[in-house]
Amino acid sequence: MTTTIPKGSTVLVTGINGYIASHVADQLLLAGYKVRGTVRSISKGEAVKAALEARHPGANIPIVAVADMAQAGAFDEAVKGVSGIAHVASVVSFDEDPNNVIPEVIAGVKSILISAATEPSVKSFVYTSSSTAAVKPVSNKRFTVDSNSWNEEDIEAAHKPPPYDGRAFTVYSASKAEAEKAVWGFVKEQKPSFITNSILPNCNFGEIFVEGQASTGGFLKAIYEDYGKPIPDGFSWRTIPPRKQSVSLLKGFITDDILEWFVDVRDTARLHIAALIFPDVKNERIFAFAEPFNYDDIFKIIEEVRPGHKLPENTHNPEDRDLSEVSEKPRAEELLKRFGRSGFASLHDTVKEVIEAL
Repeated sequence: MTTTIPKGSTVLVTGINGYIASHVADQLLLAGYKVRGTVRSISKGEAVKAALEARHPGANIPIVAVADMAQAGAFDEAVKGVSGIAHVASVVSFDEDPNNVIPEVIAGVKSILISAATEPSVKSFVYTSSSTAAVKPVSNKRFTVDSNSWNEEDIEAAHKPPPYDGRAFTVYSASKAEAEKAVWGFVKEQKPSFITNSILPNCNFGEIFVEGQASTGGFLKAIYEDYGKPIPDGFSWRTIPPRKQSVSLLKGFITDDILEWFVDVRDTARLHIAALIFPDVKNERIFAFAEPFNYDDIFKIIEEVRPGHKLPENTHNPEDRDLSEVSEKPRAEELLKRFGRSGFASLHDTVKEVIEAL
């Protein structure tokens, strides 16, 4: 099979210590590629380097420190000699002030694109966007999400005058939307020599193989073990331990009755690989949306796997659903089948696997 970048070449994964990024690196290694990672400081990369090298004996994963991705030239050294780039790093502080998040995320995207454009070895670039760049989750309403969809509602809301209280998720969504728009703006204006694609993952569940990662990947463990435990007063997002960060995120999602789609994190990672290596995947927004869910679905699966286990009170109406239709889903499924998959992993199988491993 002809690929955009040859097996054995090196792919840069930014923010490699993150949940999705670590899986992107894992799938790249499985596919026969070498991996180089960036982190804000070398110490932050030690755990993921050890975990990945243990999973792939013989692999050597260099880690490069990029302390401030928004600085011009921040990625110049990191991109040298790489054939592909997966830009997964972002700001996940959930700061409510848009001025502390959005400019940095956009500047980081522009910085790495400029570095990539000046490095002749780069043939393929993929940006990790988010489902929230395309759509604001809405319950019990039918509408279609496609490659032309943008979450303009959160972009506008994020930039409204202060006070900024209650905008954490709105600001995050706007940062992903505006950064992805910056990617496509760069491609249109600068016409770089490399192929560019973006991945829009929804709510990722699945294996966490790097201790201490905090994200939606921790939701299932939080529901199973930690949800009922209080978060200490006075703790900010940056000082809450990673497990408690997952609980905090989860409580925010449940309190706001956010309904959305699930995707197994390994499928999200495989779609990154597809965007990097398949020559016919060009200038695409690839939607990692497996199936819609609500938390009643998750509770039922946990109860099936662990009968009698005490779970938090479920106050959701099981009839509340995300009724959106994702017109680009068949394209993502077709790409997954090229990896020998039947399509997306199911919510049931992923939740069951995670809970059985606890």
